[in-house]
Amino acid sequence: MAESIVPPPDEHLTDGWEPDLPADDTLVRRAVLVHASWPLDLATALDRPHRRTDRWAGAHLGDRGALTNPVVLLQPLDDPGLLVEVDDVIPPSVPYLLLSAWPTPDLTGQGLVLLGHPPLMVRFPSPGGMPKPEGVEVREVRTDAELAIAERVLVDGYPMPDLEPLSPGDLFAPGILGGPTRLWLGYADGEPASVAAAHVHAGLVLVEYVAALASARGRGAGAGVTWAATLADPSLPAVLVASDDGRPVYEHMGYVAIERWTAWLRPGTTST
Repeated sequence: MAESIVPPPDEHLTDGWEPDLPADDTLVRRAVLVHASWPLDLATALDRPHRRTDRWAGAHLGDRGALTNPVVLLQPLDDPGLLVEVDDVIPPSVPYLLLSAWPTPDLTGQGLVLLGHPPLMVRFPSPGGMPKPEGVEVREVRTDAELAIAERVLVDGYPMPDLEPLSPGDLFAPGILGGPTRLWLGYADGEPASVAAAHVHAGLVLVEYVAALASARGRGAGAGVTWAATLADPSLPAVLVASDDGRPVYEHMGYVAIERWTAWLRPGTTST
């Protein structure tokens, strides 16, 4: 018989989200922490405002773009009024994306729009290397010039038209190179065609910013960079938040959906 989960009167069970709880308490906790670490790393490289409290983490990376400024909850949101703290970092005129591992109260009264409940997916380490699509070369971004190309491919391939006109450094600053965030470019027939990023923290690899130019889709350019990011540290599990359309692609790579998170958008007055 399994051990009883009822604690003695003088003890209690953790809720899983106390600030001093070890990062490796659960896989979901690690996934929350790596998502929270990602915008802070980008903000440090860009020298942009950012904050991490016991309850949320986020950064003001730019003034435009629905996906530019991530805010990640570190605990269940029981008081929507908490979001006034975000305004101290990301002005009300600027959009941000709020990501929660838990269902949230209705936040429409706070000026947010529900985007949906995307799946959190994980891929555990397994034998085998990265497939090499014919005609596609994947290279890690190592120079400022390559970083500018990666920005351009991301904005065109995702696409992110609300970030136009794009200037080098709007999303990726040179200071990011050599840290816990890495990027890869996929080249199809010698031309930049796809991009993906990986951020390592809390014993996980977070895969982010996967995009491919329309002209290169179906050729394996997107899969090539996604594999590179997934295997940034092949000894660690990789996680990502997928769209329902993209989920089959990641399942083909061995990712498994483990739960659904909640995503809200604060449009801001500059995101039209």
